[in-house]
Amino acid sequence: MTDESNFPPENNLPAGYVPPKVWKWETESGGNFAKINRPIAGPTHGKELPVGEHPLQLYSLGTPNGVKVTIMLEELLAAGHRGAEYDAWLIDIGEGDQFGSGFVAINPNSKIPAMMDHAPKGGGGPLRLFESGSILLYLADKFGAFVPTDLRGRTETMNWLFWQMGAAPFLGGGFGHFYAYAPMKIQYAIDRYAMEVKRQMDVLDRHLKDHEYMAGKDYTIADMAIWPWYGRLAAKAAYDDAGDFLSVDEYEHVQRWSKQIAERPGARRGSMVNRTYGDPAKQLRERHDASDFETKTQDKIGEAAE
Repeated sequence: MTDESNFPPENNLPAGYVPPKVWKWETESGGNFAKINRPIAGPTHGKELPVGEHPLQLYSLGTPNGVKVTIMLEELLAAGHRGAEYDAWLIDIGEGDQFGSGFVAINPNSKIPAMMDHAPKGGGGPLRLFESGSILLYLADKFGAFVPTDLRGRTETMNWLFWQMGAAPFLGGGFGHFYAYAPMKIQYAIDRYAMEVKRQMDVLDRHLKDHEYMAGKDYTIADMAIWPWYGRLAAKAAYDDAGDFLSVDEYEHVQRWSKQIAERPGARRGSMVNRTYGDPAKQLRERHDASDFETKTQDKIGEAAE
């Protein structure tokens, strides 16, 4: 139990709080997205997942982790890999879709994105994929694209891919949660995670000063993994006014890199898929064909309904 002499209960938040000897889940954690969290795994209800006509079936949401994969798929298609055609189905985490039995069978961790490849290399039955970094690497190896083939280039790509996987929880679950989503503002928590996010932005800025992309001169899955998180922050499009709060304009090399990727058609299209917020013209809640970007964005669907 916490030493009360070092942590007087009256200084805790809420005042008087003392951690119990054994933690028990009695109430939701509070704040935005409270309903998506629980201390146990497994499905809460039976629900099969839909399956479209393409071998690659993505079940996701347009969050930074989900966008990584849709950017990769759109970049593959833009590069001429026709086998990368895919169906993207919306998983509404606010409604608990991630706890359906079909989704849990693909990802026992109940987090988006998750994917099924119904035509894996070498044949055999459908192959499940979960964790965004794993999906990016799988697709890169499947299509031989966006990962350098030389040892040094591939290793540097992996360095930065795994850097993102370890670093982003400090940005999203740490800073983003306490700055924008928690039910109360806690200075200690905000200061702690703001410091870490600014350190991470400085890591990126110093690296990008001497490199066009994360792994060097080539655009890779490392860029696709990092940009939805840190590029979004650099563009002041994350966590309300967090961009100003963190003075992101001072990271000039991150700004250059972020804007460069934002100009890529694959990145723009991928950022629209499974998106449920913001400009309706940039929301393609489900994607089953390239033509959907022209005919089935949320603004077009609304016009058709009228």
